[in-house]
Amino acid sequence: MKKQEVVEVKLNKIIYGGQALGKLEDGKKIMVWGGLPDELVKVKITKNKRNWAEGIVSEVIKASKERIEPKDQDSYLSTSPWQIMNYEFENSLKRSLIIDQFAQHAIELNLNDFTAPEDPYHYRNKVEFSFWWNNETEQIDLAFFKRGTHTKQPVNETSLALQNINKVATTIRDVLRQKNIQARDLKTLLVRCNQSEEVIAELYVKEQDVDIQISHTEVGAVGFSVHYSNPKSPASIKTKTLFTSGATKLEDKILGNVFTYSVDGFFQVTVPIYEQTLKTIKEHIDPKKPILDLYSGVGSIGLCIAPPNQNLKLIEIDERCVNEATLNAKKIKPDTEIMLSSSEDAVDHITNEQTVILDPPRAGLHQKVIDRLLKIKPAKIIYLSCNPATQARDIALLEQIYKISYAHGYNYFPRTPHIENLVILEVVS
Repeated sequence: MKKQEVVEVKLNKIIYGGQALGKLEDGKKIMVWGGLPDELVKVKITKNKRNWAEGIVSEVIKASKERIEPKDQDSYLSTSPWQIMNYEFENSLKRSLIIDQFAQHAIELNLNDFTAPEDPYHYRNKVEFSFWWNNETEQIDLAFFKRGTHTKQPVNETSLALQNINKVATTIRDVLRQKNIQARDLKTLLVRCNQSEEVIAELYVKEQDVDIQISHTEVGAVGFSVHYSNPKSPASIKTKTLFTSGATKLEDKILGNVFTYSVDGFFQVTVPIYEQTLKTIKEHIDPKKPILDLYSGVGSIGLCIAPPNQNLKLIEIDERCVNEATLNAKKIKPDTEIMLSSSEDAVDHITNEQTVILDPPRAGLHQKVIDRLLKIKPAKIIYLSCNPATQARDIALLEQIYKISYAHGYNYFPRTPHIENLVILEVVS
Protein backbone atom coordinates (compact mmCIF):
# COMPACT_ATOMS: atom_id res chain seq x y z
CA MET A 1 0.00 0.00 0.00
CA LYS A 2 1.40 3.35 -1.05
CA LYS A 3 0.91 6.92 0.10
CA GLN A 4 -1.99 8.63 -1.73
CA GLU A 5 -3.52 5.22 -2.52
CA VAL A 6 -7.30 5.10 -1.97
CA VAL A 7 -8.75 2.19 0.01
CA GLU A 8 -12.19 1.23 1.30
CA VAL A 9 -12.50 1.12 5.10
CA LYS A 10 -15.21 0.35 7.65
CA LEU A 11 -14.82 2.72 10.60
CA ASN A 12 -15.52 1.53 14.14
CA LYS A 13 -15.11 4.37 16.63
CA ILE A 14 -13.60 7.78 17.37
CA ILE A 15 -10.37 7.53 19.35
CA TYR A 16 -8.78 10.04 21.71
CA GLY A 17 -7.15 12.66 19.52
CA GLY A 18 -10.11 12.95 17.18
CA GLN A 19 -9.65 10.42 14.38
CA ALA A 20 -11.95 7.56 13.41
CA LEU A 21 -10.43 4.10 13.77
CA GLY A 22 -10.75 1.28 11.25
CA LYS A 23 -8.87 -1.72 9.91
CA LEU A 24 -7.31 -2.40 6.53
CA GLU A 25 -7.66 -5.77 4.78
CA ASP A 26 -4.36 -6.96 6.25
CA GLY A 27 -5.56 -6.14 9.78
CA LYS A 28 -3.45 -3.01 10.13
CA LYS A 29 -5.10 -0.20 12.10
CA ILE A 30 -5.85 3.00 10.22
CA MET A 31 -6.70 6.35 11.81
CA VAL A 32 -8.83 8.57 9.63
CA TRP A 33 -9.80 12.25 9.58
CA GLY A 34 -13.23 13.10 8.23
CA GLY A 35 -14.94 9.85 9.24
CA LEU A 36 -17.45 8.75 11.87
CA PRO A 37 -18.22 5.45 13.63
CA ASP A 38 -20.11 2.81 11.60
CA GLU A 39 -19.34 4.50 8.29
CA LEU A 40 -18.08 2.82 5.14
CA VAL A 41 -15.70 5.23 3.44
CA LYS A 42 -12.99 5.58 0.84
CA VAL A 43 -9.76 6.81 2.41
CA LYS A 44 -6.73 8.43 0.83
CA ILE A 45 -3.62 7.16 2.60
CA THR A 46 -1.47 10.02 3.95
CA LYS A 47 0.90 8.01 6.14
CA ASN A 48 1.78 4.32 6.03
CA LYS A 49 3.86 2.81 8.81
CA ARG A 50 4.67 -0.79 9.65
CA ASN A 51 1.90 -1.27 12.22
CA TRP A 52 -0.51 1.55 11.44
CA ALA A 53 -1.62 4.01 8.80
CA GLU A 54 -3.33 7.39 8.59
CA GLY A 55 -5.65 8.82 5.99
CA ILE A 56 -8.36 11.30 5.06
CA VAL A 57 -11.85 10.39 3.87
CA SER A 58 -12.19 11.05 0.15
CA GLU A 59 -15.71 9.64 -0.24
CA VAL A 60 -18.48 8.50 2.11
CA ILE A 61 -20.12 5.32 0.83
CA LYS A 62 -22.40 4.70 3.81
CA ALA A 63 -22.89 7.65 6.16
CA SER A 64 -23.49 7.65 9.91
CA LYS A 65 -26.82 8.99 11.17
CA GLU A 66 -24.74 11.47 13.19
CA ARG A 67 -23.15 13.02 10.08
CA ILE A 68 -24.01 16.61 9.14
CA GLU A 69 -22.71 19.02 6.51
CA PRO A 70 -19.71 21.07 7.72
CA LYS A 71 -20.10 24.85 7.73
CA ASP A 72 -16.57 25.37 6.41
CA GLN A 73 -16.67 22.94 3.50
CA ASP A 74 -13.14 23.58 2.26
CA SER A 75 -11.28 24.17 5.51
CA TYR A 76 -13.00 22.28 8.33
CA LEU A 77 -10.37 19.53 8.34
CA SER A 78 -7.70 22.17 8.99
CA THR A 79 -9.41 23.90 11.89
CA SER A 80 -12.29 21.86 13.27
CA PRO A 81 -12.57 18.29 11.95
CA TRP A 82 -15.62 17.54 14.08
CA GLN A 83 -17.87 19.91 12.11
CA ILE A 84 -19.18 16.76 10.40
CA MET A 85 -20.96 15.40 13.49
CA ASN A 86 -24.15 16.26 15.32
CA TYR A 87 -23.33 18.59 18.25
CA GLU A 88 -25.17 16.44 20.79
CA PHE A 89 -23.14 13.45 19.63
CA GLU A 90 -19.92 15.48 19.94
CA ASN A 91 -20.64 16.36 23.57
CA SER A 92 -21.57 12.78 24.41
CA LEU A 93 -18.38 11.59 22.71
CA LYS A 94 -16.15 14.01 24.62
CA ARG A 95 -17.70 12.96 27.90
CA SER A 96 -17.04 9.30 27.06
CA LEU A 97 -13.46 9.99 25.98
CA ILE A 98 -12.67 11.61 29.34
CA ILE A 99 -14.03 8.58 31.20
CA ASP A 100 -12.12 6.22 28.86
CA GLN A 101 -8.80 7.94 29.58
CA PHE A 102 -9.24 7.40 33.31
CA ALA A 103 -10.41 3.82 32.77
CA GLN A 104 -7.08 3.08 31.07
CA HIS A 105 -5.48 3.77 34.47
CA ALA A 106 -8.05 1.65 36.34
CA ILE A 107 -9.85 4.76 37.62
CA GLU A 108 -13.64 4.68 37.50
CA LEU A 109 -14.36 8.37 36.98
CA ASN A 110 -17.78 9.70 37.88
CA LEU A 111 -18.21 12.90 35.87
CA ASN A 112 -20.46 15.10 37.99
CA ASP A 113 -21.23 17.32 35.03
CA PHE A 114 -20.26 18.24 31.47
CA THR A 115 -20.66 21.80 30.22
CA ALA A 116 -20.71 22.98 26.60
CA PRO A 117 -21.69 26.27 24.94
CA GLU A 118 -25.16 26.43 23.39
CA ASP A 119 -23.72 27.67 20.10
CA PRO A 120 -20.82 25.56 18.79
CA TYR A 121 -19.71 28.33 16.42
CA HIS A 122 -18.40 31.92 16.60
CA TYR A 123 -16.65 31.50 19.95
CA ARG A 124 -12.92 31.97 19.27
CA ASN A 125 -11.54 35.40 20.21
CA LYS A 126 -8.20 34.75 18.51
CA VAL A 127 -7.36 33.45 15.02
CA GLU A 128 -4.10 33.22 13.11
CA PHE A 129 -4.40 33.24 9.31
CA SER A 130 -1.73 32.43 6.78
CA PHE A 131 -1.66 33.78 3.21
CA TRP A 132 -2.00 32.18 -0.21
CA TRP A 133 -1.37 33.53 -3.70
CA ASN A 134 -4.21 32.89 -6.14
CA ASN A 135 -2.67 32.42 -9.59
CA GLU A 136 -6.03 32.80 -11.32
CA THR A 137 -6.96 36.14 -9.77
CA GLU A 138 -3.33 37.19 -9.20
CA GLN A 139 -4.06 38.39 -5.69
CA ILE A 140 -3.64 37.21 -2.12
CA ASP A 141 -6.12 35.22 -0.07
CA LEU A 142 -6.31 34.35 3.59
CA ALA A 143 -5.47 30.70 4.18
CA PHE A 144 -5.06 27.85 6.64
CA PHE A 145 -2.62 24.98 6.35
CA LYS A 146 -4.21 21.71 5.29
CA ARG A 147 -4.06 19.19 8.12
CA GLY A 148 -0.81 17.23 8.16
CA THR A 149 0.68 19.07 5.18
CA HIS A 150 2.66 22.17 4.24
CA THR A 151 0.13 23.13 1.57
CA LYS A 152 -2.49 25.83 2.10
CA GLN A 153 -6.25 26.11 1.69
CA PRO A 154 -7.59 29.58 0.81
CA VAL A 155 -10.44 30.81 3.03
CA ASN A 156 -12.66 33.85 3.41
CA GLU A 157 -13.43 33.26 7.07
CA THR A 158 -13.75 30.62 9.78
CA SER A 159 -17.08 29.78 11.41
CA LEU A 160 -15.31 29.27 14.76
CA ALA A 161 -14.29 32.93 15.10
CA LEU A 162 -16.21 35.85 16.52
CA GLN A 163 -17.75 37.71 13.60
CA ASN A 164 -15.64 40.85 14.06
CA ILE A 165 -12.47 38.79 13.61
CA ASN A 166 -13.61 37.60 10.19
CA LYS A 167 -14.74 41.11 9.26
CA VAL A 168 -11.41 42.76 10.15
CA ALA A 169 -9.35 39.95 8.60
CA THR A 170 -11.10 40.15 5.23
CA THR A 171 -10.90 43.97 5.28
CA ILE A 172 -7.12 43.78 5.84
CA ARG A 173 -6.87 41.25 3.02
CA ASP A 174 -8.76 43.62 0.70
CA VAL A 175 -6.50 46.57 1.61
CA LEU A 176 -3.40 44.43 0.98
CA ARG A 177 -4.84 43.49 -2.41
CA GLN A 178 -5.33 47.17 -3.24
CA LYS A 179 -1.71 47.82 -2.34
CA ASN A 180 -0.59 44.91 -4.56
CA ILE A 181 1.23 43.22 -1.68
CA GLN A 182 2.67 39.83 -2.63
CA ALA A 183 1.97 36.70 -0.59
CA ARG A 184 5.68 35.84 -0.54
CA ASP A 185 6.29 38.92 1.65
CA LEU A 186 3.64 37.93 4.20
CA LYS A 187 3.84 35.37 6.99
CA THR A 188 0.68 35.47 9.10
CA LEU A 189 -2.17 37.67 10.27
CA LEU A 190 -3.07 37.43 13.96
CA VAL A 191 -6.47 38.86 14.88
CA ARG A 192 -7.88 39.12 18.39
CA CYS A 193 -11.22 40.38 19.70
CA ASN A 194 -12.48 41.05 23.24
CA GLN A 195 -16.01 40.63 24.56
CA SER A 196 -16.72 44.28 23.76
CA GLU A 197 -16.02 43.37 20.11
CA GLU A 198 -12.90 45.53 19.91
CA VAL A 199 -10.33 44.05 17.53
CA ILE A 200 -6.56 44.35 17.25
CA ALA A 201 -4.71 42.82 14.31
CA GLU A 202 -1.01 42.11 13.86
CA LEU A 203 0.51 41.44 10.46
CA TYR A 204 3.76 39.43 10.40
CA VAL A 205 6.00 39.88 7.36
CA LYS A 206 9.12 38.09 6.08
CA GLU A 207 11.01 41.16 4.84
CA GLN A 208 12.12 44.19 6.84
CA ASP A 209 11.75 46.59 3.92
CA VAL A 210 8.06 45.85 3.27
CA ASP A 211 6.20 49.16 3.43
CA ILE A 212 2.72 48.48 4.80
CA GLN A 213 1.20 51.41 6.67
CA ILE A 214 -2.51 50.98 7.31
CA SER A 215 -4.53 53.01 9.81
CA HIS A 216 -6.42 50.89 12.32
CA THR A 217 -9.58 52.87 11.54
CA GLU A 218 -9.30 51.89 7.87
CA VAL A 219 -9.76 48.21 8.75
CA GLY A 220 -12.32 48.65 11.54
CA ALA A 221 -9.94 47.78 14.39
CA VAL A 222 -8.81 49.60 17.53
CA GLY A 223 -5.22 48.71 16.72
CA PHE A 224 -3.11 47.48 13.81
CA SER A 225 0.61 46.79 13.64
CA VAL A 226 3.17 45.26 11.29
CA HIS A 227 6.05 43.13 12.59
CA TYR A 228 9.05 41.63 10.87
CA SER A 229 9.32 37.97 11.86
CA ASN A 230 12.38 35.88 11.06
CA PRO A 231 11.32 33.72 8.08
CA LYS A 232 13.56 30.89 9.29
CA SER A 233 11.20 30.39 12.23
CA PRO A 234 7.79 28.84 11.52
CA ALA A 235 6.32 30.70 14.50
CA SER A 236 4.97 34.24 14.36
CA ILE A 237 7.54 35.82 16.65
CA LYS A 238 8.20 39.56 16.67
CA THR A 239 11.75 40.27 15.57
CA LYS A 240 11.17 43.97 14.89
CA THR A 241 8.10 46.22 14.91
CA LEU A 242 7.81 48.12 11.61
CA PHE A 243 4.54 50.02 12.04
CA THR A 244 1.88 50.64 14.70
CA SER A 245 -1.47 52.41 14.56
CA GLY A 246 -3.80 52.60 17.56
CA ALA A 247 -3.88 50.27 20.55
CA THR A 248 -1.45 47.40 21.14
CA LYS A 249 -3.29 45.76 24.06
CA LEU A 250 -6.85 44.68 24.75
CA GLU A 251 -8.87 44.62 27.95
CA ASP A 252 -11.40 41.97 28.92
CA LYS A 253 -13.39 41.07 31.99
CA ILE A 254 -13.34 37.67 33.68
CA LEU A 255 -15.85 37.39 36.54
CA GLY A 256 -15.83 41.19 36.75
CA ASN A 257 -12.04 41.46 36.95
CA VAL A 258 -10.38 43.54 34.23
CA PHE A 259 -7.40 41.90 32.51
CA THR A 260 -5.05 43.63 30.07
CA TYR A 261 -3.28 41.41 27.55
CA SER A 262 -1.26 41.48 24.34
CA VAL A 263 -2.67 40.24 21.06
CA ASP A 264 -0.02 37.53 20.86
CA GLY A 265 0.00 36.89 24.61
CA PHE A 266 -1.63 34.07 26.52
CA PHE A 267 -5.26 34.77 27.34
CA GLN A 268 -8.32 32.55 27.30
CA VAL A 269 -9.69 32.02 23.80
CA THR A 270 -13.20 31.13 25.03
CA VAL A 271 -13.97 33.46 27.94
CA PRO A 272 -17.67 32.67 28.68
CA ILE A 273 -17.16 28.94 29.32
CA TYR A 274 -13.90 29.67 31.16
CA GLU A 275 -15.90 31.86 33.54
CA GLN A 276 -18.22 28.92 34.22
CA THR A 277 -15.16 26.82 35.08
CA LEU A 278 -13.87 29.47 37.48
CA LYS A 279 -17.25 29.67 39.23
CA THR A 280 -17.08 25.92 39.82
CA ILE A 281 -13.49 26.14 41.11
CA LYS A 282 -14.51 28.98 43.43
CA GLU A 283 -17.10 26.70 45.06
CA HIS A 284 -14.28 24.37 46.13
CA ILE A 285 -11.99 27.04 47.62
CA ASP A 286 -11.56 27.25 51.38
CA PRO A 287 -11.37 31.02 52.11
CA LYS A 288 -9.18 30.35 55.14
CA LYS A 289 -6.42 28.51 53.28
CA PRO A 290 -3.65 30.13 51.17
CA ILE A 291 -3.71 29.37 47.45
CA LEU A 292 -0.77 28.26 45.31
CA ASP A 293 -1.45 28.58 41.58
CA LEU A 294 1.17 26.53 39.71
CA TYR A 295 1.45 26.88 35.92
CA SER A 296 -0.45 30.13 36.51
CA GLY A 297 -0.09 31.78 33.09
CA VAL A 298 -1.35 35.36 33.37
CA GLY A 299 -2.93 34.47 36.73
CA SER A 300 -6.53 34.38 35.57
CA ILE A 301 -7.49 31.43 37.79
CA GLY A 302 -5.88 32.58 41.04
CA LEU A 303 -6.71 36.28 40.63
CA CYS A 304 -10.37 35.52 39.88
CA ILE A 305 -11.09 32.94 42.57
CA ALA A 306 -9.04 34.17 45.56
CA PRO A 307 -10.99 36.28 48.10
CA PRO A 308 -9.53 39.77 48.82
CA ASN A 309 -7.82 38.82 52.09
CA GLN A 310 -6.64 35.38 51.02
CA ASN A 311 -2.93 34.70 50.49
CA LEU A 312 -2.22 33.98 46.80
CA LYS A 313 1.01 32.89 45.15
CA LEU A 314 1.41 32.51 41.37
CA ILE A 315 4.24 30.52 39.78
CA GLU A 316 4.85 30.66 36.02
CA ILE A 317 7.79 29.83 33.74
CA ASP A 318 6.98 32.24 30.88
CA GLU A 319 8.40 35.72 31.47
CA ARG A 320 5.81 37.47 29.31
CA CYS A 321 2.99 35.79 31.24
CA VAL A 322 4.59 36.84 34.52
CA ASN A 323 4.83 40.45 33.32
CA GLU A 324 1.14 40.47 32.35
CA ALA A 325 0.15 38.72 35.60
CA THR A 326 2.06 41.38 37.56
CA LEU A 327 0.29 44.16 35.66
CA ASN A 328 -3.13 42.61 36.25
CA ALA A 329 -2.49 41.74 39.89
CA LYS A 330 -1.84 45.42 40.66
CA LYS A 331 -5.44 46.15 39.66
CA ILE A 332 -7.14 43.02 41.00
CA LYS A 333 -5.18 41.76 44.02
CA PRO A 334 -2.08 43.88 44.76
CA ASP A 335 -0.78 41.63 47.55
CA THR A 336 -0.35 38.65 45.19
CA GLU A 337 3.11 37.05 45.24
CA ILE A 338 4.30 36.23 41.70
CA MET A 339 7.33 34.10 40.85
CA LEU A 340 9.12 33.49 37.55
CA SER A 341 10.04 29.81 37.75
CA SER A 342 9.33 26.39 36.33
CA SER A 343 7.00 24.31 38.48
CA GLU A 344 9.66 21.67 39.10
CA ASP A 345 12.10 24.30 40.38
CA ALA A 346 9.49 25.77 42.71
CA VAL A 347 8.24 22.62 44.45
CA ASP A 348 9.52 23.88 47.82
CA HIS A 349 6.72 26.45 47.69
CA ILE A 350 4.13 23.66 47.95
CA THR A 351 3.09 23.47 51.60
CA ASN A 352 0.65 21.38 53.60
CA GLU A 353 -1.80 24.16 54.47
CA GLN A 354 -2.39 25.35 50.87
CA THR A 355 -5.04 24.70 48.28
CA VAL A 356 -2.95 23.87 45.20
CA ILE A 357 -4.22 24.78 41.74
CA LEU A 358 -2.72 22.94 38.78
CA ASP A 359 -3.31 23.95 35.16
CA PRO A 360 -0.33 22.43 33.33
CA PRO A 361 0.40 22.30 29.59
CA ARG A 362 -0.63 19.23 27.60
CA ALA A 363 2.39 17.26 28.83
CA GLY A 364 0.92 17.26 32.33
CA LEU A 365 2.70 17.49 35.68
CA HIS A 366 6.45 17.18 36.14
CA GLN A 367 7.40 14.16 38.24
CA LYS A 368 9.01 16.46 40.83
CA VAL A 369 5.65 18.17 41.34
CA ILE A 370 3.90 14.82 41.84
CA ASP A 371 6.58 13.66 44.28
CA ARG A 372 6.29 16.86 46.32
CA LEU A 373 2.49 16.65 46.49
CA LEU A 374 2.71 13.05 47.71
CA LYS A 375 5.27 14.03 50.33
CA ILE A 376 3.71 17.25 51.66
CA LYS A 377 0.03 16.21 51.25
CA PRO A 378 -1.87 19.49 50.72
CA ALA A 379 -5.47 18.86 51.78
CA LYS A 380 -6.94 19.82 48.40
CA ILE A 381 -5.70 19.88 44.80
CA ILE A 382 -7.65 21.53 41.98
CA TYR A 383 -6.45 20.09 38.67
CA LEU A 384 -7.68 21.69 35.44
CA SER A 385 -6.37 19.97 32.32
CA CYS A 386 -6.42 20.55 28.57
CA ASN A 387 -5.35 16.91 28.11
CA PRO A 388 -7.35 14.32 30.10
CA ALA A 389 -4.89 11.61 28.99
CA THR A 390 -1.97 13.08 30.96
CA GLN A 391 -4.33 14.23 33.71
CA ALA A 392 -5.49 10.63 34.21
CA ARG A 393 -1.86 9.45 34.22
CA ASP A 394 -0.94 11.99 36.90
CA ILE A 395 -3.98 11.29 39.06
CA ALA A 396 -3.27 7.55 38.92
CA LEU A 397 -0.01 8.37 40.73
CA LEU A 398 -1.63 10.81 43.16
CA GLU A 399 -4.29 8.25 44.09
CA GLN A 400 -1.78 6.76 46.51
CA ILE A 401 -3.04 9.31 49.03
CA TYR A 402 -5.73 11.31 47.20
CA LYS A 403 -9.30 10.57 46.17
CA ILE A 404 -11.38 12.28 43.47
CA SER A 405 -14.18 14.23 45.15
CA TYR A 406 -15.48 16.02 42.04
CA ALA A 407 -15.01 15.90 38.26
CA HIS A 408 -16.42 18.19 35.57
CA GLY A 409 -15.79 18.04 31.83
CA TYR A 410 -15.94 21.03 29.49
CA ASN A 411 -16.21 21.56 25.76
CA TYR A 412 -14.07 24.68 25.44
CA PHE A 413 -13.58 24.29 21.70
CA PRO A 414 -16.68 22.88 19.97
CA ARG A 415 -16.25 21.16 16.59
CA THR A 416 -12.67 20.21 17.53
CA PRO A 417 -11.36 17.13 19.42
CA HIS A 418 -10.06 19.36 22.25
CA ILE A 419 -11.37 18.45 25.72
CA GLU A 420 -10.97 20.24 29.07
CA ASN A 421 -11.47 18.47 32.39
CA LEU A 422 -11.57 19.66 36.01
CA VAL A 423 -10.84 17.28 38.88
CA ILE A 424 -10.88 18.08 42.60
CA LEU A 425 -8.64 15.86 44.72
CA GLU A 426 -8.81 15.57 48.49
CA VAL A 427 -6.27 13.86 50.68
CA VAL A 428 -7.42 10.59 52.22
CA SER A 429 -7.35 10.96 56.01
